[in-house]
Amino acid sequence: MFVITQSCCSDAACVSVCPVNCIHPTPEERGFGSSDILHIDPEACIDCGACADACPVDAIYPADKLGARDKVFIDINADYYKNNPDIRSGWSPVTYPEIPKLPAGLRVALVGTGPSGGYALRTLLDRTEAHITVIDRLPTPGGLVRAGVAPDHPGTKNVLRGFDLLYRDPRVTMMTNVTIGDGPGEITPAELADHFDAVFYAVGASESRRLGIPGEDLPGSTSATELVAWYNAVPGVDEGSPLRRGTPDDPATGRAVVVGTGNVALDVARILVSPPELLATTDIADRALAILREQNVHEVILLGRRDQASAAYTAAEFRALSEIPGVDVEVYDGLDAELPSFTGPADPDRRRIVFLFHSAPEEIVGGPKVEAVTVRTGEGRRHIATDLVVRSIGYRSTPIPGLAFDDERGVFPNDNGRLLDERGEIVPGTYVLGWAKRGPSGGIGANKQCAIQTVEDFIDDAATGRLRRTAREASEFPALVRKRVRTVIGYRGVRAIDRKERRRGQEQGRPRVKFTRVAEMVGAAGWRKA
Repeated sequence: MFVITQSCCSDAACVSVCPVNCIHPTPEERGFGSSDILHIDPEACIDCGACADACPVDAIYPADKLGARDKVFIDINADYYKNNPDIRSGWSPVTYPEIPKLPAGLRVALVGTGPSGGYALRTLLDRTEAHITVIDRLPTPGGLVRAGVAPDHPGTKNVLRGFDLLYRDPRVTMMTNVTIGDGPGEITPAELADHFDAVFYAVGASESRRLGIPGEDLPGSTSATELVAWYNAVPGVDEGSPLRRGTPDDPATGRAVVVGTGNVALDVARILVSPPELLATTDIADRALAILREQNVHEVILLGRRDQASAAYTAAEFRALSEIPGVDVEVYDGLDAELPSFTGPADPDRRRIVFLFHSAPEEIVGGPKVEAVTVRTGEGRRHIATDLVVRSIGYRSTPIPGLAFDDERGVFPNDNGRLLDERGEIVPGTYVLGWAKRGPSGGIGANKQCAIQTVEDFIDDAATGRLRRTAREASEFPALVRKRVRTVIGYRGVRAIDRKERRRGQEQGRPRVKFTRVAEMVGAAGWRKA
């Protein structure tokens, strides 16, 4: 019997290869995209191993090969079927997609290289004969898999290996370090639309929502987006620490407050409180590792506005907290008057993560730096001494000049993926997918299904003549980009950066040591001005 474990990304590649339909929920069933993991039916599994071979993140193992930490997933997989008796496994007929006849010579631009962009690229290559130009504003592809997945979750990042194979396809042209916008050295959406038959925007949601409380802009108050980018070595982020450093005259409390209880909030808490020697075995940014060692956070408090049942984290993420060596996890209901005091510094001899529910921040106090947070709980106001406040309350896409944007929802207005203009009319041949399409909900598996559906809509538009074909020659766009953008990096340059990061990591016994400056990446790519 095979078992799916915590690192499952709900990619559903395993679902499609299972000959006895024993992996659920499938993309067509309730709970897909919101379930922690997918589950193998122990009664129906025939031990063929096809699922393990197909899993992009190495999350599936034979039950008798599981380590002590993962044996709990034997029961978790089985319990899913006990709790959902209507789910049925068994042999099922194979259905093949209808393949319509498409116009010859289609040229497509794909902006963004995160999971949505990667799955869109795979579907385009599988279902069409189109030539695809892949564009990313950073020199390295990967989107939030590279820039957002926590350093101590390396298995999830393995999904990028499959996308890397796609970039080698002769129908794919990669252009990284290229920004879409209307500034100097940028390519406009109008120019993309002019040079391609279709354009897909898979640009994610990279801005954080604000709390809207006094003191939110004090030094030491930051967003999860900024903090995650800092410790994940995203270039363009302030090299200085979002953490406030204590001084001999003003010592640090050793405590951080995270507002929010979603998976990203738990990631931040786990990274902040993990022993630095443990983080030193990951690909965390050197800039972050050095300051985390110095700051030595011992306590993180997560504030949840409602009760624990309403928390947005998954059970798998919560379980991961209990696996941090030497870290205690405590949960308190803010309606209880018997709450611990957080007015003094954290205990330096103890590491812990504290959940405080029914608690909402009212003010961040300090001057000139963060010193405390005033929190409204069920039993009144409380003051929590802290050096760092991190808001993790949701994300929104960043507008792109030249495209309509729904500022209230933080997404690009669309009709099932077909981009709309300011008048609410469909823009022919322009599509949006992933979080930029539907908002920041669902993980890698949900983005895969979203990407597939959006590409299917494009195929339908192409087959029925609803695209505006470009009159430009294929050679004109590369010429435009190289004239406009100083350093365009292709696939060979991307691979060169990857090799050098891995070599740097090998010297330190780590998976990789990432570059944190665009100039370093450009140099590593071997770029030379023609």
